[in-house]
Amino acid sequence: MDTFLAIASRREVRDYAPKPVSAAIVNRILEAGRISGSSKNTQPWTFVVIRNGVKVRELASVVTRPSNFASASLAIAILLEEGATLFDAGRAAQNMMLAAWNDGIGSSPNNVKDLEGFERVLSMAGGTPATILTLGYPARPVVPEKSEATAWIAAADRKPLSEVVVEFGR
Repeated sequence: MDTFLAIASRREVRDYAPKPVSAAIVNRILEAGRISGSSKNTQPWTFVVIRNGVKVRELASVVTRPSNFASASLAIAILLEEGATLFDAGRAAQNMMLAAWNDGIGSSPNNVKDLEGFERVLSMAGGTPATILTLGYPARPVVPEKSEATAWIAAADRKPLSEVVVEFGR
């Protein structure tokens, strides 16, 4: 898929089909996160893969949007080392979500609201959760190539470019 089309057509997916994501695709998603850039190349992350559906649904109790976990077959928590910048986690998360979308996998980032609950559900500590991505095949299939990137952009609920760009020096 064209990168710009992938960016323009990707939407948050919160309702997933009951189809598992293959190990090969999960590996590609993780590699996309691993090769992300980071401040001073510190690579301050750990990716925790949760494939157990029961554990995925248990994580719903520790995030701000529990409904995102109801039908997800997979979750990936991005943990950061102490002192790491959230920007680094965001770069890794966006790479993962775009790599997933390239393979037809939808995703949604989720904010952790209960750190103790997170550690209890996963029986682990060892980093601060920056986000937990829910992933899976969309319940309502989407075909990015059905439209040009410009059509996807026009359909997005976003401010016009003229409202978010300021130029100096022209």
